[in-house]
Amino acid sequence: MRVLRMFLVLSVVALAFEFVAYWNGWHFQKPNLQLPENLRIPETTEIRGWLHSAYLSWLLFRADYIAHPIRMLTNVCILLFIIQSADRMILCLGCFWIKLKKIKPRLDGDSFKEYEHPMVLIQIPMCNEREVYEQSISAVCQIDWPKDRMLIQVLDDSDDEAIRILIRAEVSKWSQRGANIVYRHRLVRTGYKAGNLKSAMGCDYVQNYEFVAIFDADFQPNPDFLKLTIPHFKGNPELGLVQARWSFVNKDENLLTRLQYINLCFHFEVEQQVNGVLLNFFGFNGTAGVWRIKALEDSGGWLERTTVEDMDIAVLCEVPESYEAYRKQQHRWHSGPMHLFRLCLPDIIRSKISIWKKANLILLFFLLRKLILPFYSFTLFCVILPLTMFVPEAELPVWVICYVPVLMSFLNILPAPRSFPFIVPYLLFENTMSVTKFNAMVSGLFQLGGSYEWIVTKKTGRSSESDLIAAAERESKSMSLSKIHKGVSESELGELSKLQEEQEKDLPPVKKENKIYKKELALAFLLLVAAARSLLSAQGIHFYFLLFQGVSFLLVGLDLIGEQMS
Repeated sequence: MRVLRMFLVLSVVALAFEFVAYWNGWHFQKPNLQLPENLRIPETTEIRGWLHSAYLSWLLFRADYIAHPIRMLTNVCILLFIIQSADRMILCLGCFWIKLKKIKPRLDGDSFKEYEHPMVLIQIPMCNEREVYEQSISAVCQIDWPKDRMLIQVLDDSDDEAIRILIRAEVSKWSQRGANIVYRHRLVRTGYKAGNLKSAMGCDYVQNYEFVAIFDADFQPNPDFLKLTIPHFKGNPELGLVQARWSFVNKDENLLTRLQYINLCFHFEVEQQVNGVLLNFFGFNGTAGVWRIKALEDSGGWLERTTVEDMDIAVLCEVPESYEAYRKQQHRWHSGPMHLFRLCLPDIIRSKISIWKKANLILLFFLLRKLILPFYSFTLFCVILPLTMFVPEAELPVWVICYVPVLMSFLNILPAPRSFPFIVPYLLFENTMSVTKFNAMVSGLFQLGGSYEWIVTKKTGRSSESDLIAAAERESKSMSLSKIHKGVSESELGELSKLQEEQEKDLPPVKKENKIYKKELALAFLLLVAAARSLLSAQGIHFYFLLFQGVSFLLVGLDLIGEQMS
């Protein structure tokens, strides 16, 4: 933050200096670093005072000493930019080839009838999930699978006693309805989600189960989820994981959710699908997947050392609707992989998987998509571009700031064609998020600050109209309190009654306040100052990009995108 402030102050001073020079006719447009003799240096008789002399000295100093290192850094970033763009292009071509060949996961015969129902463990890890615990438990309990062949573990890490009471009551309610469901709460909460899952897998009865399905608290699987996933394991003992794609109940809620939808669609439709088909190897998304328990155990099980853990099957979930929640989620998603990369690199190199899978994991997944992408995106568009407005000898070519980014954004939007009108906001917002991703990448790589910090993503508890949850909730409200919560202690029952009474009261609306994000605001002013400087040189596309990108940072810095947090 101090570096950004210093950079902003220097840019304001430089802009003032340039305005004075421009006003007095001392301005020289686009000097050529390779041909300094072409620069028109005024004769001694033209020099008017010390300010003019200082400006001429600045021109020579930046051409001789500043422009060269900036050009070197620019060339490195442009090279990384080309490599990442080529990777994105190859992924898209692979996706087109899969669509053309109509390659899809297929089942031989009527596997739903032929395949005996195996024992399946379902885990729902949660922590202080007041908004979504009911709908997630309700959806999982309504999965169409023999009750005696399925056990649901509600793994509650909540540190709020009131929330724990509510979740226990919900578990008790579904248990009385015939669901095979248990409630677990750890007294010692270590390792966050991975520690929670590891603790649950240590139960003695887990050895009786062949598969484990995992759903985060905001996921709502359809009743046929297991019937669509489990049969893929039949006759394929080397298959360890079936990952379902995500669909979103609130993707059209606001601009922020629409932009997230573009990214996640590309991840599932292109990245996961291409890696799965061409390499038979891809990353687990942490939820909405089914593991063969033996494969999970053979790979070492859940480890507590980090904060991270395609088919025609989709599981409903919720994307963050506020920038604060999305920012924290993205920090964890980019800090965690870098922390994991530091710890796992020797194990990956020594592993028995093929060289192509190792290359995919190390070079593409970790280095290119998690380290290089946030580095060049932040450095190129948030640092070098505004800097070149004051050092025009190192100007970025138009294709770097316009043509190729627009093409890449177009490719990203292809899996979600309805989002095409948002191509420009998407491009600007991705550059804005590069600040958070770059900071998270550095934090995870060098184990700084909050690299090992898990903050639960704020949810609103939205559900689709097609869910069966609404009917189940109407039925539950008609049941007596004593019947629903049989097995809950009297003290907990009393506390639950108070909580329900509070929920039924007409509470006054909570005022939602905008937060201020200083880094984003500092970069907004820096980019807007650089845009003003570009006007003096009549640089066209550079001005418009800096202006719109600066406005984008300003909107995010003032928390004017998405919903505000109460």
